[in-house]
Amino acid sequence: MAGSHPISLISTFGGIGHLPFAPGTWGAFAALPITWPILFYGGTTLLLTITFILFLLGCFATHLYEVRTKNHDPSCVVIDEFVGQMLVLSFAPLNIGSFLLAFVLFRLADILKPWPVSWADQTLKGGIGIMLDDIIAAAYAAATLYCLTYLLQF
Repeated sequence: MAGSHPISLISTFGGIGHLPFAPGTWGAFAALPITWPILFYGGTTLLLTITFILFLLGCFATHLYEVRTKNHDPSCVVIDEFVGQMLVLSFAPLNIGSFLLAFVLFRLADILKPWPVSWADQTLKGGIGIMLDDIIAAAYAAATLYCLTYLLQF
């Protein structure tokens, strides 16, 4: 699939997924500077609304990308990491420390894949499968972030 095709651009988040070494990390990292002004100017409700819309768009686009490339959950598809990171950041206080902690916690949950993240990753197919394991990983990261933020008084 051509890199400039809209489905490819959405799935790889503008080509970020083609960056060398750990494309998922790049996809998640891209969410940090984009999410900050959304939270600052629009608040959590706007961020969650955008996250939900991008989740639906990601399910559609990644399904088509997977079908067209005949490759199940290719590593260049990073819209799932981007959306998952946005979800975690919706629970983060608006400061650099919290954002960096949210990033680390999400990447750990996404890489380690605790159950049911691993179940979703191995069982669910298509766009929903590609997107949902990252949403579940984001739930783990968000819960951990919430607890740590409370304990550490961020």
